[in-house]
Parts: sequence; C-alpha cells; structure tokens
Amino acid sequence: MANALYDKAREAFLNADIDWSADDIRVILVDAADYTFSSAHEFLASIAGGARVAVTDALQNKTATNGAADADDITFSSVTGDASEALVIYKHTGSDATARLIAYIDTGYTGLPVTPNGGNITINWPSGSDKIFKL
Repeated sequence: MANALYDKAREAFLNADIDWSADDIRVILVDAADYTFSSAHEFLASIAGGARVAVTDALQNKTATNGAADADDITFSSVTGDASEALVIYKHTGSDATARLIAYIDTGYTGLPVTPNGGNITINWPSGSDKIFKL
C-alpha cells in the first residue's frame, strides 16, 4: 500500500467539514496485520481497537501552504504492543463513530515499520513540498 488520503476525507475538506488548522487532528500508530486500508473507510470505528498501537495528542502548529498539510513532528510516548507499519491521521471528535479518517501513511517514513519496546517513538514529518500530505 502507498500513502493515501481517504476518499471521504477529501470530500470533507471540500465541504469544510475538516478544518486542518482549527480541528483536533491526531495520529494513530497502526499494526497493518490487524487493519487493511480501504479508501472507502470513513470513521475511526473502521479501525479495530487491536490495530491501534498508540495515539498522539492533538497535532501542534498545523499549517496549510500550497495545498500541503504540515505540523510539528510527533512523539508516541512509552509505546508497547505489536509491530506497527503505518500511521493514520484522523479528526478527533471523542467518538469513534464520528472521528473522520484523513490519511493512511505507510511508506517514505524513516522508522516505519517499528517494533515498540516501551520507549518513545518519534515521527519526523517530511520537509519536502508535500509535507505530511498534499490535497
């Protein structure tokens, strides 16, 4: 699988249902053995609890320039659990049934896949023109 935006996220951006700058956007470290990406998935409920290895707090200092989304690098703290091959970015709402999936990332990131060992896992977002992802 290559990095991709979820189709319903594209629609949500176009309908102003996702505001990259203002919304609470978070990232999940995902065990791809327990989750199969589908561009048709819409909400966090599509990702089984067993596939979710760790989650960040809200992304900080988000920007959107020339259609590219960016934010501060992230750290998953004290991670234990299954080997993880992907990141899922989503709009946190407090409910899995309404937390909209945005992007699935599994290629091009140093450190993925990763096997948690109880320590922190840091993800450095790319500094190229596409940043985290580009619409």
